[in-house]
Amino acid sequence: MSGIHGAHDLCPLVKNILLLDSEGKRVAVKYYSDDWPTNAAKLSFEKYVFSKTSKTNARTEAEITLLDSNIIVYKFAQDLHFFVTGGDNENELVLSSVLQGFFDAVALLLRNNVEKMEALENLDLIFLCLDEMVDQGVVLETDPSVIAGKVAMQSTEASGSLSEQTLTQALATAREHLARSLLT
Repeated sequence: MSGIHGAHDLCPLVKNILLLDSEGKRVAVKYYSDDWPTNAAKLSFEKYVFSKTSKTNARTEAEITLLDSNIIVYKFAQDLHFFVTGGDNENELVLSSVLQGFFDAVALLLRNNVEKMEALENLDLIFLCLDEMVDQGVVLETDPSVIAGKVAMQSTEASGSLSEQTLTQALATAREHLARSLLT
């Protein structure tokens, strides 16, 4: 057995991360496994997962289900459905921590406005988020503040002055609020 293959056996692997809307349509998805070789197979899987989970109430706590030899952990917020899929031999706690990390990082990046329109307007941040969390199925990071911080740094480097302007505006607003609270 080669060293690389052995490492994959010990290291938990994520097969995909799905972010779907309240009708089961794609917002952002990333596949790390060849289990679904075509786009049609991927869309079919997403539809199947959505149909099997949409009746549950996974709004306060993440839910776990086993579908076709895959463990799927999922959580819903507003009109967004978050899913993380792993093989049936994966550790549910690891998959749950990936789900929670993704969910919380997205919430941080969208300033707690976790809903479809906001997600679509910030798809670049969501995909950067996925890239920071998982590489070729291997979990790199699950801490939402670390993930959001790295994503924010990358998007700041990419857009430069726009982010600085936003930060300046945020600081000005904070100063205004502070001044107002001192006057009352």
